Amino acid sequence: MIVLKIGGDIVEKGMNRNLSDDIKETLKRDSMVIVHGGGDEVTRVAEKIGKKQVFITSPSGIRSRYTDYETVQIYTMVMAGKVNKAVVRWLLSENIPAFGVSGVDAAILRARRKKRLLIIDERGRRRIIEGGFTGKIIDVNPAPLNLLALSGYVPVVAPIAVGEEHELLNVDSDRAAAYLAGGLRAESIIFLTDVRGVIVNGELLKEISLEEAESLLRKVGPGMDKKVLASIEALRAGVKEAIISSGFVENPVTSAMEHKVGTVVTLG
Repeated sequence: MIVLKIGGDIVEKGMNRNLSDDIKETLKRDSMVIVHGGGDEVTRVAEKIGKKQVFITSPSGIRSRYTDYETVQIYTMVMAGKVNKAVVRWLLSENIPAFGVSGVDAAILRARRKKRLLIIDERGRRRIIEGGFTGKIIDVNPAPLNLLALSGYVPVVAPIAVGEEHELLNVDSDRAAAYLAGGLRAESIIFLTDVRGVIVNGELLKEISLEEAESLLRKVGPGMDKKVLASIEALRAGVKEAIISSGFVENPVTSAMEHKVGTVVTLG
């Protein structure tokens, strides 16, 4: 089993024959679950209908969307609706038997709503704010995804979770993919993005250990920090390797699996 996370940039610009042919080639050897991003599309739709989006920064430097009630409704509509179905439609057009779901369906992703958030405000001060509708994943139900895969489908998962009071919760797509990879007992998780991998001081790191990944969290830029954190979480959940690589290279999935491109994170 492979979990493939495709970032929003891949959804917007990288859904092409190069990627679809490579997915088909990979499916000859392994089953696959795809998790997609799409945060930029959420922002565009929200602002188009007059809902300004607010982004916050944690003390560790990780930037994320502040999700109030109106925003989580928009997030669900765009992620589970517009983006998920765009990915499924594209895969079907390439003769890949995609089946779109969200983490809410069959409680594939369960999360605990964050009651309070500790943030760094624009003045650099620590503040505690109301948590909104952001969740921390606490449980994965892999059975529906395994059933779909065994039936010959490729599940495509929108990163939305159900809370303890059955509320809809925004969860980070990279970390959702990591938790799903652990729950599915996947051999590998591949994060396809718009950069070559983990780059420090202008140099691509081809292979890093779990311990090295932890030390790099504050040294990599916004966006990549979440992928490194998700890689750490996937390995801790039992996944053998996490690969962060570009979705715009030739045969992006196969090349990543063969360690020809990207950054490979292992236990070391």
